[in-house]
Amino acid sequence: MKKLTILILLITFFAGSLTAIEKPGFLKYSNDQWVDSLMKTLTVDQKIGQLFMIQAYSNQKNQKTEEILKQIIQFQVGGVIFMQGGPLAQSQICNSFQKASNVPLLVAIDGETGLGFRLDSTINYPAQMALGAIADDSLIYRMGFEIGEQFRRLGIHMNMAPVSDININPANPVINYRSFGEDKIQVARKSWLYASGMQDAGVLATAKHFPGHGDTQTDSHLRLPVINRTKSELDSLELFPFSFLINKGIGAVMTGHLQVPALESNTKIPATLSSRIIKNKLKKDLGFEGLIITDAMNMKGVGKVSSAELVVRALKAGNDMVEIVPNLGKAIQAVKLAVKSGIITKDEIDSKCRKILAIKKWIGLDQHKLIETKNLVSDLNQNKYLLTKSQLYEKSLTVIENKNNILPIQKLDTLKIASLALGSVQITSFQRMLSNYTQVDHFNISQNPSDTEIAELLNQLKSYNLVITGIHGLGLYPSRRFGITDQQIRLTEGLDSQHTIFAFFGNPYALPNFPQLKNAQSLVVAYQDDKDVEELAAQLIFGARDAAGKLPVTVKDFYPIQSGIGIRNIQRLKYTLPEGVNINSGYLQHLIDSIAELGIEAKAFPGCQVLIAKGGNVIMNKSYGFLTYDKISPVQNDVLYDLASITKIAAPLPAVMKLYDEKKINLDAPLSNYFTEFKKSNKAELTVRDVLTHQARLQPYIPFYLERETKSILRKRAFKDQPSDQFPIRISKDMYVRNDFEKQVISDIVKSPLLSKKEFVYSDLGFGLLRFVTERLTTMTFQEYLNKEFYKPLGANSVGFKPYERYPIPQIAPTEDDQTFRKELLQGFVHDEMAAVLGGVSGNAGLFSNANDLAKVMQMYLQQGYYGGKQYISPETINEFTKVQFPQSSNHRALGFDKSNPLTRDEKNKFPATDASPESYGHTGFTGTFVWMDPKNQLLFIFLSNRVYPSRSHTAISDLNIQTSMHQAIYDAIQNGLN
Repeated sequence: MKKLTILILLITFFAGSLTAIEKPGFLKYSNDQWVDSLMKTLTVDQKIGQLFMIQAYSNQKNQKTEEILKQIIQFQVGGVIFMQGGPLAQSQICNSFQKASNVPLLVAIDGETGLGFRLDSTINYPAQMALGAIADDSLIYRMGFEIGEQFRRLGIHMNMAPVSDININPANPVINYRSFGEDKIQVARKSWLYASGMQDAGVLATAKHFPGHGDTQTDSHLRLPVINRTKSELDSLELFPFSFLINKGIGAVMTGHLQVPALESNTKIPATLSSRIIKNKLKKDLGFEGLIITDAMNMKGVGKVSSAELVVRALKAGNDMVEIVPNLGKAIQAVKLAVKSGIITKDEIDSKCRKILAIKKWIGLDQHKLIETKNLVSDLNQNKYLLTKSQLYEKSLTVIENKNNILPIQKLDTLKIASLALGSVQITSFQRMLSNYTQVDHFNISQNPSDTEIAELLNQLKSYNLVITGIHGLGLYPSRRFGITDQQIRLTEGLDSQHTIFAFFGNPYALPNFPQLKNAQSLVVAYQDDKDVEELAAQLIFGARDAAGKLPVTVKDFYPIQSGIGIRNIQRLKYTLPEGVNINSGYLQHLIDSIAELGIEAKAFPGCQVLIAKGGNVIMNKSYGFLTYDKISPVQNDVLYDLASITKIAAPLPAVMKLYDEKKINLDAPLSNYFTEFKKSNKAELTVRDVLTHQARLQPYIPFYLERETKSILRKRAFKDQPSDQFPIRISKDMYVRNDFEKQVISDIVKSPLLSKKEFVYSDLGFGLLRFVTERLTTMTFQEYLNKEFYKPLGANSVGFKPYERYPIPQIAPTEDDQTFRKELLQGFVHDEMAAVLGGVSGNAGLFSNANDLAKVMQMYLQQGYYGGKQYISPETINEFTKVQFPQSSNHRALGFDKSNPLTRDEKNKFPATDASPESYGHTGFTGTFVWMDPKNQLLFIFLSNRVYPSRSHTAISDLNIQTSMHQAIYDAIQNGLN
């Protein structure tokens, strides 16, 4: 029923569009005063000059500015089409051209995918074949409008796009991926959305290549292609998009260098020179009144006679403007002679010239201003444009194999994953993004590996039960088999297809060259090899993004047109621009950068990591500064920080929540039920709820490493500088603790006096003991349980204790140069003394992580215990643990979490941000760490630093209120929006 409804809507849409012709908007200016005055003042020769569009470059290799200036002055040409170059150089050259021209120039570019199709330092939107896979056509209109905005900013008024050819022939050597596909309705609709977006932005759109260049194996740049279709076939297929666009109001049509026997019986006359095709078919039958412009007249497909003669024939055939003539002077002279001899009438010249001037009026050239070069490149690369590009790529991603529903990937703890970049010897953007989700080992191999290299690689990959393979470096055209090598094919055949996911970054027509891909567990077609689409494909594979793309073409013997399997995301973190959540990137980055740089300059910390996520979208994951003040090792996003007390909400708390869900822990039962050492002590009746809210009357802290009497001398016979059977537990680089010291810690806590009053007093002791409670209830070590139930399934692989056992020391931020206890700089070993004497594993401190992996744990909380396809903790438990437990008292803590309380925060060092909602919660860490979640605003903020380097006495981070100021800056950016 749904399909029938869509079909009826499409029929209605197209039927309505073909009944009433919408004329090009510029035609209303045909008799405008400005146009009339020019027509009266221009000589015939000058009017002839208006019919020519000459070629210009802004790159140094092809720049011939002075020569073109002379042509503009001498022949008074109507327009310039720019080719390769850069925006700044082009703007300066264009300004000089406009100054030299008596009549403002119509400036064009062949920008099928935007400015980046021709110019460096500009945006290249997806190719039209990728756009053909998209269901959300509103994005294509937005792209067209944005391209129009960028063109106008650069002083460009006309785009030689969209390609409106239906690519019927997979072997087409010139159209191919430049087409929206092989479905005439899709091609027509998407062409118009692209064109109308541009025209609404004030840029003339050009449908090409009339009457249709899709069914050929010949490149018209080299020789004349033949379109062997009957007239009825042409009317129903090739001409359909052009007819549709004409009825909608397309401004211009480009005629193609094509031999079309059904429309032009003389096989020596290409469409460009055929009055039957242009005057009879395009103008009379289809009713087109807009600008008709030739394809480049220097292409070999147009003919072998002199260019001057061809230009006369092109204008006589009905073209209004000729583009890129090899010998301009001779061509103009030939047209003049044709007018004098009556081959072309003055009325014809006037009609063509008036049309061109009307276009110039429509685009505002009657009040033309030169291009402002200030901020030009940044204006052309605004993040709102980059966001649209990213969204287009995302919507184009097409899953055409998904055996056993392997996508999106789940059960990360059961997988040993390798990534293989086939065709790239360097780590790709695809691989880097894969690593954001879990541990992935990366392998790279060239397009031409030796047999030995292939064998070695395949042998290495045997130890993995999932290989994610990106196929890179493919050609977009079918010549030379899309650049695919025999070695690439052989390597894919050697992969275990039952344990392989392929991401194909190329033209889908190339798929049959890899027969093995049909047997893969999953195949994602990404259409192009671009950084954005690589990152998005990785996000799709891990369940952060949906897949809704459909193949816009038939892949012979593989997949029919419209193949595509819908994939729904499973709420893993996405990585996107702030604009994706309605925040201005520049504004947010300025605020965060300035605060981070202030902290570094003031030596509040040598460096830091900042992660911001909104609505599950990571909009900033950035590292600042260095690991130490000597500025040798810059902070990278994979650097691990000592989380200090954030451990409380990232280790024992999720464990207690899960055990509470399983009814193994009662919050209002005595902790002594689970920690029996308390049963005969003064702590026998302390409840779990009171411990979690820091009102159990426990001492704030005990210096376990010091003699109890002196509290200044290290405990005797407790520590050694060398390991032994009695001292096997390493607590720093050069210190080991006695194997039974854990019992000493427990004994000291049991014997400690209780505070006199039941009120909030922050204490590490109760949380430290939760490690033992977890281990006793689960019969697993604390790290094993957390890995099994949380960190490994979440893909939070860097979150853990004792990082020195798992990571290179240089990858871990140092903390304090501890001259009181361990007598060394601590790097890779926990800073907190209680956690240290417990061997680095405790419930109060000891966890290390980078910001990205910690975010997975915290986002799980924000998503009501759900993440990546798994419900870790029930929503009811999340709600219970994140609410204030004793609202009538002065204790405003949740269970384990700190809470936002605007009424009780200090003015000097209040946290969290003033604008954080009362529902928000989080925690801080002594080492300079901070994490806060706001469910109302769906905001996650993580700040990791080593502010205690080289000494804990440094208080600048709190004196300057760095963390809270940064937190508030995010809310300010949210309020500012995209302004």
